[in-house]
Amino acid sequence: MRLFSLAGIASEPSDPKTFVGRARLTRMNGVSVAPPANVYRVAFEARARTHWHAHSGPQLLQIVEGTCRFQKEGEAVCEAAPGDLIAVAPGERHWHGAGPDGPMTHVAINIDARTSWFEAVSDAEYGA
Repeated sequence: MRLFSLAGIASEPSDPKTFVGRARLTRMNGVSVAPPANVYRVAFEARARTHWHAHSGPQLLQIVEGTCRFQKEGEAVCEAAPGDLIAVAPGERHWHGAGPDGPMTHVAINIDARTSWFEAVSDAEYGA
């Protein structure tokens, strides 16, 4: 059993090459080795979001606070509330971020997954 205390892990600003707007990430890499899993606590400012991306393995998004706006390519933009869990299948091209009215924090769990990043989510796509 291991403890990953957020108090002992520094957060970092999001990379503008993979995020629109401002967010802060706290990385908890190597949470599990079999299967390999990395965990990220991401705090988004209002309207901030990831670029389009896909993972080679599953991703789970647990919404901690605020409204999460998300979209799978080819489907409508959706919203999730605190306590909700979003399950992203391997290979699904998608994005996620804060709603327009306030910040949002989620915990992302990437299981045996590498991330492929694509283009930014436009304001039109975000607002659809």
